[in-house]
Amino acid sequence: MSALAEVETLIDSLRAPERVTLLQRLARGLGDAFPGVESTDGVCGSEPCIVRTRIPVWVLEQGRRLGLSEAELLRCYPTLRAVDLVNAWAYVREHPSEIDAQILANEEA
Repeated sequence: MSALAEVETLIDSLRAPERVTLLQRLARGLGDAFPGVESTDGVCGSEPCIVRTRIPVWVLEQGRRLGLSEAELLRCYPTLRAVDLVNAWAYVREHPSEIDAQILANEEA
């Protein structure tokens, strides 16, 4: 039996309050995970980028701050999808000081 099948069997045996506790624990473990955004050592200075691309989140946020619409960003970056912008904005909301620092560092470069 695979590990996943074993876990599913165990979950089925839990009472509702135990399932809630398990779900809360799993959610805490994923608290810093952002689907569609990843930081990779050696890629774009290890800054968070949109998956499948080398487009840093701070670049998209800077564009938005400069008044570009989402439609304009999608035209400027044809490999982006609308869901990529949704993921980027979620990342920006959770890491505003990090994004501010990256924008500032790149403006000073």
